Amino acid sequence: MNRIDLDGRRAVITGGAQGIGRAVAERFLESGARVAIWDRDGALAAKTAAALGGGEACRAVACDVTDWASVQAARDATLAAFGGLDILVANAGISGANASVADYPVEEWQRVLDIDLTGVFLCCKAVVPTMTEAGYGRIVNVASIAGKEGNPNASAYSAAKAGVIALTKSLGKELADRDIAVNCITPAAAKTAIFDQMSQTHIDYMLSKIPRARFLKVEEVASLVAWLVSAENAFTTGAVFDLSGGRATY
Repeated sequence: MNRIDLDGRRAVITGGAQGIGRAVAERFLESGARVAIWDRDGALAAKTAAALGGGEACRAVACDVTDWASVQAARDATLAAFGGLDILVANAGISGANASVADYPVEEWQRVLDIDLTGVFLCCKAVVPTMTEAGYGRIVNVASIAGKEGNPNASAYSAAKAGVIALTKSLGKELADRDIAVNCITPAAAKTAIFDQMSQTHIDYMLSKIPRARFLKVEEVASLVAWLVSAENAFTTGAVFDLSGGRATY
């Protein structure tokens, strides 16, 4: 494993208590960063932070990314603990129900968009002023290959992730005249707890679409994200990075 230089950087990872978020947190810590795990499951976040070393290096912050007041409070707690904030990985998300558009519950549609799209917006909104004042920042938003191609029977998830891609491009252009890089990743499915929210039929469909014929490993996501949030990534912004195992065709 190559060591990306994140020495002295202060990072926020939403949904960092498990899955992709935890893998990213672990990679950041190994690279020298301090990490704040924002997660709505505060107990699980605390358990993960402790397992990853705890103390001054890794902190747990209870945060509901759909609630603006909760996001602001999490930001303020992180700033108080770290004295600044250099990196945001907006990773928190859910898959939502698997159903056709005609049968999709309206309340479930709203729940998915609130977490997967509005949550990313609120977290970006919260940290951008701090990064702007400091003159430095790196943001990685976690979208999905579904946001580029649209998965059947996953309209809310696909639409939300497409929105994350567009939000990333918009924010990247807004901040392009300063040293704040805003990019997103579009991974294929990784076998994490999010699979518990999906039907087996949908899981089988996703695997059938991946030419590498396997699911993405969370460590592979962490490797790419670690470079994207490094100082080395000083030019690329508003971009989309695929982790699709060959599925992406554009």
